[in-house]
Amino acid sequence: QQSGRKYNLFLKRRLRIDKRHQSKDSIFFRDGVRRIDFVLSYVDDLNKEWEKKLERRKEFESNLQKAGLELETEDKKESEDGKIFFVKIHAPWEVLITYAEVLNIKVPIKENDIPPMVENPLDCVLFPLRLPEKVMHPEPDYFTAPFSKDKQELYLINDESTFFSPSMRNRIVNYILTRCPYGTEEGKKKFGIKRLLNNGTYTAAYPLHDCQYWKKASDPNCDSERYTLYREWARFLRFYKEQPLVLIRKYYGEKIGIYFAWLGFYTEMLFLAAVVGLICFLYGLFTMDENMSSKEICDPAIGGEIIMCPLCDRDCEYWRLNTTCESSQYSHLFDNVATLFFAIFMGIWVTLFLEFWKRRQARLKYEWDLVDFEEEQQQLQLRPEYEAKCTQKKRNPITQEMEPYLPLTSQAVRFCISGATVLFWVSLIIASMIAVIVYRLAVYAAFASLMENTQTLQPISGLLTPQLATSVTASCLNFAIIMILNFFYERIATWITDMEIPRTHMEYENRLTMKMFLFQFVNYYSSCFYVAFFKGKFVGYPGAYTYMFNRWRNEECDPAGCLIELTTQLTIVMAGKQIWGNIQEAIVPWICNWWGRRKARNNPENLYSRWEQDHDLQTFGPLGLFYEYLEMVIQFGFITLFVASFPLAPLLALMNNILEIRVDSWKLTTQYRRPVAAKAHSIGVWQEILNGMAILSVVTNAFIVAFTSDMIPRLVYYYAYSENEDLPMSGYINNSLSVFQISDFPERNKPKENPENFVICRYRDYRYPPDHERRYLHTMQFWHILAAKLAFIIIMEHVVFIVKFFVAWMIPDVPADVKAKIKREKYLTQKILHEYELEKLKERLCQGDERATEKEFMATEGRMELSRAM
Repeated sequence: QQSGRKYNLFLKRRLRIDKRHQSKDSIFFRDGVRRIDFVLSYVDDLNKEWEKKLERRKEFESNLQKAGLELETEDKKESEDGKIFFVKIHAPWEVLITYAEVLNIKVPIKENDIPPMVENPLDCVLFPLRLPEKVMHPEPDYFTAPFSKDKQELYLINDESTFFSPSMRNRIVNYILTRCPYGTEEGKKKFGIKRLLNNGTYTAAYPLHDCQYWKKASDPNCDSERYTLYREWARFLRFYKEQPLVLIRKYYGEKIGIYFAWLGFYTEMLFLAAVVGLICFLYGLFTMDENMSSKEICDPAIGGEIIMCPLCDRDCEYWRLNTTCESSQYSHLFDNVATLFFAIFMGIWVTLFLEFWKRRQARLKYEWDLVDFEEEQQQLQLRPEYEAKCTQKKRNPITQEMEPYLPLTSQAVRFCISGATVLFWVSLIIASMIAVIVYRLAVYAAFASLMENTQTLQPISGLLTPQLATSVTASCLNFAIIMILNFFYERIATWITDMEIPRTHMEYENRLTMKMFLFQFVNYYSSCFYVAFFKGKFVGYPGAYTYMFNRWRNEECDPAGCLIELTTQLTIVMAGKQIWGNIQEAIVPWICNWWGRRKARNNPENLYSRWEQDHDLQTFGPLGLFYEYLEMVIQFGFITLFVASFPLAPLLALMNNILEIRVDSWKLTTQYRRPVAAKAHSIGVWQEILNGMAILSVVTNAFIVAFTSDMIPRLVYYYAYSENEDLPMSGYINNSLSVFQISDFPERNKPKENPENFVICRYRDYRYPPDHERRYLHTMQFWHILAAKLAFIIIMEHVVFIVKFFVAWMIPDVPADVKAKIKREKYLTQKILHEYELEKLKERLCQGDERATEKEFMATEGRMELSRAM
């Protein structure tokens, strides 16, 4: 009854408000004219710091008004829970034009008169993928120039209320909020909304979405861009459509726009890699029955007669080679001639991707007015945390102003602690990987015994071998450890980066990026590096096996090679990460929002205000895009560093990215508050990381083909050791297995039982037989194969690198038409500005202004001539 009474009082209050004839979904002040550019919220809690917070808010809001902003407060009685105050902020025209000049914002001066590019002949084919023109290009294309308050008549100002887009407006207001002082505490001047959020003075600060995402705004003055983005971009059923990048940039700002442009371009380029990878996989599938190696392994007269040495000490039994028939057939899917072609192709594809992205980025820089944008102007501003924690000051040699600084000794100590922490966590990853290796070594015997003695597993024993069972369970265990370590390290990395007290926002982001990437690189790829380059390489031979910690015998590869195990490892880690990432990105914020809005759903929709609706959404923090980039760069590593082992990796990545674009757009449009618009002219430090991974991928794939796959040993046998001209690969399996005399087994290695009294067993290596004078030493064929492997690595790396650098040299970073447009825009801007100056000068001469001398007049005309010459 009490809750019902409260609810009735709430309705009465809201109905009283509704008499003002304003929709609660409005994005305007109560007068219906002034647009809400930003919202601050706070809770008036009566704790011990209540008076201090009240004093800070009064001072801060008073200073905002002095800066020219207009405020309107919604009392807590008007809020849904009766606890939250909302302060609505509007930036009037004078404030906008003042800070547009400070922020060097470019605005239209003339409609673009350069003819559009010639129509693509494929446009009719690609028409189903296109979005409507009004969605793709909601505004005409203009030549732009930096805004100047004194030259307003130069710009195409049709309506002052809509001249600056909402994203520009919230960027300007955010600029003021981050620099507005709110008093002096402990002898230091305090300023910035970020500090007020950290100390609880305000609970949230955010710009408003322009409408509800599922329906257009009832106000005709609202563009309902959020609704358009949801309908045309954020729904999964639009997965095959192009992205409305111009509208994304207009609504969310350039930084988010450039991320989606990069993700979309990466996905488009993946299509080519996925098609080629699928063709290589199909080649392996269709030639599976023709593979001589698996035929010999499966042949009862060949593989059935070859007795293999036990795979573990004492408990494991001798086994026949044909028990690995199915796994050897599946191994051929990925270990065939097409593997070599695909490894070389991906080395070139990576270069094409990076070079064409540079061209795409250059085009976006022009189209989005970022050509002369200096990111440093925005990013090199001192962080409030740096100013707060650095008490010492020194004179800046450029500005000649006193600035806070961190002493060198303090920096050194902080870097040492940070480096030691990162080293400890990297060591922890390596320790966990060693633990997984020990698990593999310890449970292999258990799996072998279980499958031998369990009748129910007999039908699938050919497919699920002890090696495969061990590999699959170890990969799943490794994935679980990866995710747990990742969860904790994300928080540790943020903590140690905060502890270093980076000077600027750019420094902070770059340091965090390098820490996170280094950790994630080791975390996600260490297990794949182990299987690719270490497993089966240091086994020894029967009677002289090598042991880890003198206890566990090192793992051997399957007779068909280690590549199938690398494929298994890669598939589980890559697919698991993608599935978990999408669950984390989509379901978690949805559940949080559902829980937060569960009470509001009981209230009439027309009484649930726009600022309250957005307040209940999740916050897209300043590092929101950082985690998106990190996820995609780690995926990029999977499809480049180890792609020779799994040609289907680009196809998996393509399917994930098609989903990723829609998940990211859906959560940004429906589940998160509108982020503050920010500028960025590139993907930043991630470009250098991608370049580094592209170079490393050539090396890793060359080593995978040489040392992990059976490609080189087979080619050496084909050209140098085959004795059958009609079937050159017949006899390869027998040739690749060495002979061991069972009586030479030491007691530690000898199996407990030998019921069939075998005399010899075979093992995978190139060693002399027991009756040879150099018994159990490497044969000459071993050294021939090793030399061929090293030669292959050198040749493949040089060929791919030469092609890469040639392609990079051939493709210019900036398209010719973009260069022409940039020159045209600069010329026009200079011409218009000089003509404007000339007109003003003429007016002054006509009015008899003595200061407007003939010399000044000639100088202005000279600048115009110089502009034309340029």
